[in-house]
Amino acid sequence: MRFARLIVPALVLVVFSALPVRADLTAFVGAQTSPSTRPALGVSIGTGLLILGFEFEYARAGGDDECQPLLGTETCAPTVRTGMLNVLVQTPRGVVPKTQLYATIGGGVFRERFDALDIQETGAGTNVGGGAKIELVGPLRLRLDYRVFKFTGDAVHRNPQRFCVGVNLAF
Repeated sequence: MRFARLIVPALVLVVFSALPVRADLTAFVGAQTSPSTRPALGVSIGTGLLILGFEFEYARAGGDDECQPLLGTETCAPTVRTGMLNVLVQTPRGVVPKTQLYATIGGGVFRERFDALDIQETGAGTNVGGGAKIELVGPLRLRLDYRVFKFTGDAVHRNPQRFCVGVNLAF
């Protein structure tokens, strides 16, 4: 029994150390919804082993600068910042020619800020989505990504969606 407790972790370590680790960096632009569509910018850095990947993502969606205090927060678009840690399940590179498909789920923090009203809410959030990384030339890839967020606490707009297009550098 003691032998099994030593050999199993050692075998797992040997198998995972033999797999090639890949990393990538993405800069993206896109659109975020709720209550209106507005530009979003962000970056992510990730790593993966065959079909399982991990990434950290930071993004910012612009707010409504024209928002008037009389309109209230329900109709005004806030500036939204997110910092999310995500797990990706992805096809291995090379299985689908020049394309790596993935599904992702994650969680982290958000800040919803109504600049014109001087109101903000910070809390926990989750996201789920998917996309594709399409090889262009060498280590450069085009990344298409769609996410649905769920914000907790007193967030006014709890379920924004985001579609982004990015340049991905695999290394």
